[in-house]
Amino acid sequence: MLCIGVGSLYAQTGQNVKREFKFGKIAPAEFETKVSGPDSSAAAIKLFDVGDCYFEISPTTNGFIYVFERHIRYKILNKNGYDLANFRVELYKNSGSAKEDLNYMDAATYNMVDGKMITSKLNKDAKFTEEFNKNYVIKKFALPNVKEGSIIEFKYKIKSDFIFQLHGWKFQSSVPTLWSEYNVRIPEYFNYKTNMSGYYQIDHPLHQNVNASYISGLNSNAVYDKYCVANVPALKDEPYVTTMDDYNPKIEFELKSTNFPNDIYRDYNGSWSKIINELAQDENFGAYINKNSYAKSALPGILKGEKDTLASVKLILNHVKNNVKWDKSYSKYSSGTNPKTLFEKKTGSSGDINLALLSLLKEAKIEAYPVLISTRENGMHPGYPLISAFNNVIAVTEIGNQLYFLDATDKDLPAGMLDYENLSHQGYYMDFKSLNGKWLSTEPSIASEKIFVYNMVLNKEHKLSGKINQYSKGYAALNLRNKYRKTNNETEFIKAFKKDKTGLEVSTYKIDNLDNLDELLSESMDVVIEDNVEEAGNLVYFTPLLFERTKENLFKLEQRKFPVDFAYPFKESYRITVTFPEEYEIDKLPKGGIYKLPEENGTFTINYLSEGKTLLVKSIINVNKSFYTPEEYFDLKELFKTVVEKQAEQIVFKKKG
Repeated sequence: MLCIGVGSLYAQTGQNVKREFKFGKIAPAEFETKVSGPDSSAAAIKLFDVGDCYFEISPTTNGFIYVFERHIRYKILNKNGYDLANFRVELYKNSGSAKEDLNYMDAATYNMVDGKMITSKLNKDAKFTEEFNKNYVIKKFALPNVKEGSIIEFKYKIKSDFIFQLHGWKFQSSVPTLWSEYNVRIPEYFNYKTNMSGYYQIDHPLHQNVNASYISGLNSNAVYDKYCVANVPALKDEPYVTTMDDYNPKIEFELKSTNFPNDIYRDYNGSWSKIINELAQDENFGAYINKNSYAKSALPGILKGEKDTLASVKLILNHVKNNVKWDKSYSKYSSGTNPKTLFEKKTGSSGDINLALLSLLKEAKIEAYPVLISTRENGMHPGYPLISAFNNVIAVTEIGNQLYFLDATDKDLPAGMLDYENLSHQGYYMDFKSLNGKWLSTEPSIASEKIFVYNMVLNKEHKLSGKINQYSKGYAALNLRNKYRKTNNETEFIKAFKKDKTGLEVSTYKIDNLDNLDELLSESMDVVIEDNVEEAGNLVYFTPLLFERTKENLFKLEQRKFPVDFAYPFKESYRITVTFPEEYEIDKLPKGGIYKLPEENGTFTINYLSEGKTLLVKSIINVNKSFYTPEEYFDLKELFKTVVEKQAEQIVFKKKG
């Protein structure tokens, strides 16, 4: 399906066939590679992507390091694939001496000119280094002479001190792949947890003991694993997912234990209780929470004698939100060892902020616990003890048999509500006293709802005038507050509001409860709307949902392999009242109806009522689950197809005389 030509070179039967890929050795048939079927419009095709991970002894530390080698080759099919010639390698470093080094890099472009292959090597002046942040350096490489039909390849080697987490491998990408292979050789002294995920079957043809030699005189065994897959289609972005990485077939490695000669067996987070115990003692986690110098001095001024638990929680939460600005980075650890430093700096990561929040709650004698999260962008946690798969921490407390999740990173997050990125369906709660933990559902308890109320008068010049009221709850309110605060002033906000609403003019605007997070956020505006009514002879056509109708069905695929993940349920209600001129009468009114998903998992209703010279249109979209399986996709697609069609139907007026 994917290719003709060189496909047979890489897709031989028997996945344990040894394939040799030599840098610069290009078979003429590779220039003839094409794609067909669903990937026929692909910008490029990955001819192969081969990785090797193995261990060496560091000459500087005399300890083990791991080596990661990668060799990748593309055929460029059209101009949209040119970006693949701009390659980047991320290298990690910590605050100490441990780091990753790019030990080797070679790259080239190959073009066929008059039947002869011309090679363009990587120029020295096309290599760049960027200090991305304190932990990452990015090496960038730009290949020359890339054209439609070019073949490009990169081969590089990284040496890393960070053996707790080995380099993982993704078997699918944004372009179709003929062959992807990862070879991993792990010394017998190490035991790694492997996490395989994704929606595509990966072959594992080899798992065997092999001889390994590291330094003179040290010979031992290693475990060799080979993972591979042939003819993988392109991974295409789809709406409403956590991250496409969740659906990309991949493998990841985290150190579970070591067992060296003449040393004791060492367990590295082999169980949840081990992880909890380690975090309880970590100076950037449990020990940070226990530092109470700031909390002891600040609490009397924060609480001012308040005895009610929920009110106290809100006062402490607001204190943190108002005194520390989130730097937009996620972390499960604090960057410092004392919350006092954070409040002096007044800025920090999610780990800094939420662990400091826990420190204040602990000093206030309010039982609250850390909850580890893998954000939506970070991807779904596999569920078993794997500390590296978390990248964030929040807090939870129980008051009156109700759980309140607490996140102080966003000023507009009320107690009990989590940021969108934290809505990954579950988080791991930990009790440091008992060293117990469990998974908690993070499904939102606060509904997201948007209510639109239009009261309009239509005149004979086809101009609509009147009032728009909009009400927001839950995540709709959070999103509106964030959007409002990001603009410099109200004039700029109204300008942005009008941008995609043809013919709308706003004369007055008012927003209520902007800072009252527990109240309904409401907007009211006086408006005039032009260019939304059409006339043909004595007939006048009007689409009553105006700017609020759903114009496009985002679900376009015939079938979908992945779940639909909205993050939270939502409801959108529309109530449009239009008073029309005495000279008009209704010629045609669309038919209303109610449309339901199986088991009432979602509904769409639309109704039209007319009385005298007043028309009322009511429409409600209710998606009452955050997560729909691939099997439910077709029904969801059909529901939104109906929404688009029905909300686009027009009312027809006939002019008298």
